[in-house]
Amino acid sequence: MLKVSALPICSASTTSTNQKTTFAFPEFPYKETSKNEMAYREFEAACEQNPTCALQKALARLKCVRECISPVCYQQIYYQDQLEDGEIDVRLNSFKGCFAQRTGRQR
Repeated sequence: MLKVSALPICSASTTSTNQKTTFAFPEFPYKETSKNEMAYREFEAACEQNPTCALQKALARLKCVRECISPVCYQQIYYQDQLEDGEIDVRLNSFKGCFAQRTGRQR
């Protein structure tokens, strides 16, 4: 089951008032079980050791690891609106849900 969430996001503004921007992303249901978390952490650890990702720093490394974990899920959830430095990642559970569905681990 796939649904799209729209979240209000405050954007930086050059004027004294804040402007709100809304973006939508696919939302995949995620059940936080020990098995699902363990599977995700295994992939995450393997991708963190990937030479391409290991050489990256901070945000670039996080993006590399997520794309390594699941290129398809990364494309669907993050590609249109990349994570920014300091951004709270409200899409992580949807990413984990997509990962669980694609690996057949949703329980």
